[in-house]
Amino acid sequence: MRDASELELMLKGYGLTTAEILYHLPDHPHVLQTFIWQDYDLAPKFPVLFGFIEFWRTKLEGPLHSVHYTHRKLIAPNEWRKVDGEFVLLH
Repeated sequence: MRDASELELMLKGYGLTTAEILYHLPDHPHVLQTFIWQDYDLAPKFPVLFGFIEFWRTKLEGPLHSVHYTHRKLIAPNEWRKVDGEFVLLH
């Protein structure tokens, strides 16, 4: 899936997910550091974000404290309404 272009991902329902990850510094466990992560993902299951969190937990030092995220679909149906009427412009 990662070989797909951004447009292809958006057409398949992916939206842009941004996460603020707070984690404890390995050498100073009482100090929190912030990491910002952003990628295309599918709501509401967020497989890409959860995959990254699992990678962090198994491969990186610095235990996670919390993750705050936001998600926005970039391609969605436009809002429109049908209007019956006609304007006649007189000179």
